Amino acid sequence: MRNLNPKVVWEIFQNLCDIPRPSKHEQKVIDYVKKFGESLGLETIVDEVGNVIIKKPASKGMEDRKTVVLQGHLDMVPQKNSDIQHDFEKDPIQAYVDGEWVTAKDTTLGADNGIGVAAAMAVLQDKSLVHGPIEALFTIDEETGMTGAENLKPGILNGDIMINMDSEDEGELYIGCAGGVDTVVKYHYKEEKTPADVKSFRIDVKGLKGGHSGLDINLGRGNANKILNRILYTVNKSLDIRLSDIDSGSLRNAIPREGFAIVVVPVNQVGELKSFINELIPVIKAELSVTEPGLEIKYSEVEIPATIIDKNTQNNLIKGIYGCPNGVIRMSDAMPGLVETSTNLAIVKKHKGFIQIDSLQRSSVDSAKEDLANMIRCVFELAGAEVVHQGAYPGWKPNIDSPILKTMKEVYNTKFGRVPELKAIHAGLECGIIGDIYPNFDMISFGPTIRFPHSPDEKVKIDTVQKFYDFLLETLKNIPKK
Repeated sequence: MRNLNPKVVWEIFQNLCDIPRPSKHEQKVIDYVKKFGESLGLETIVDEVGNVIIKKPASKGMEDRKTVVLQGHLDMVPQKNSDIQHDFEKDPIQAYVDGEWVTAKDTTLGADNGIGVAAAMAVLQDKSLVHGPIEALFTIDEETGMTGAENLKPGILNGDIMINMDSEDEGELYIGCAGGVDTVVKYHYKEEKTPADVKSFRIDVKGLKGGHSGLDINLGRGNANKILNRILYTVNKSLDIRLSDIDSGSLRNAIPREGFAIVVVPVNQVGELKSFINELIPVIKAELSVTEPGLEIKYSEVEIPATIIDKNTQNNLIKGIYGCPNGVIRMSDAMPGLVETSTNLAIVKKHKGFIQIDSLQRSSVDSAKEDLANMIRCVFELAGAEVVHQGAYPGWKPNIDSPILKTMKEVYNTKFGRVPELKAIHAGLECGIIGDIYPNFDMISFGPTIRFPHSPDEKVKIDTVQKFYDFLLETLKNIPKK
């Protein structure tokens, strides 16, 4: 990667790949960015939660320009293929060039948002650039709750314009985003001793594409939690199965790619269990044959567990998951092609004494987001669960009359010969939260082309990084006066 252009951006991005930085474990990258700013002799601040702010004075003759905040997040989504060993808290990302793209070996790449962070750091480092005053804001924990942005203090920034660099299609300017809320469901179960004369089977769902639960939710991809539960529901209706364990999905903001359940069944019903599953496998694979050609559904006999979940909790759990909506709920009337409201049933996992289900609702309309969250609450409460909503964050309302939007449209048209497309994104950019704290900010978001974020297939298109960076530098030259 270090031989790619723009060289300075790729060099910094390689350094970021070498530093483990999953959400909630960003101290090493915080230290790296802090040291980077201090080494340049720039004012460098680390706030109470770990956000890093680096301030660079204007270049000569540009002191009268508005102050620009360049913003990105330091953390990355830790997703890997199940058949490889990788510790995201210790191991570097093995990034490599694959034709026109940069990707990683069997893990997420972290171009979301490492490329944006690298571009901002490159601007801070290059003393030859023409720009007004710059404040670079590097937030933490964007991917698991946006707690960095939420805990940003008023007054620590003095900017007029904020350029977020966390979008994922070159040639597009984003002027709005969805808000979100997490719905967390808990079933408290009674542990029972496994009866005699049973056999135990592990049911696996794997090979799904997964992806970003906002950007990819409209692609019709399979959800491992829903598929696995569909199998459990089918066999639970007719057989005396008992659930012992379940672990499916891993991240609240990723479409679940794989999961498993362990069930026990009376010896005299083993043949029927196999028959039901064997009949269901081709049906599900046929339904998803276009979007999920790699889907695998397997079952295998395993050691009999010592305990099982009580029958009442098992039935409520299976019915609740089956009834829970998942996927696109409504498309936008205002912006054709944009998902307005969606939900992702992200994680189903057994813990000691309880089973937890995590889902994330998104919408560009706050009232629709709340309505959907309440719908899911009602489904699970009717099915005997405890439900809480948490981590709600606002959307970012588009401003067609934004001055920075006007500037960047003109700059892009002059430099590349066309007007960039205007978009809103069905994902949770930090703009909505930061805009609440700094309501004076004129905000916009853009970035290079990234595909399949939040999955091990994540990749960034090499030539778009050059265009993205050139566009950023040209924009900074053309920031209007105060």
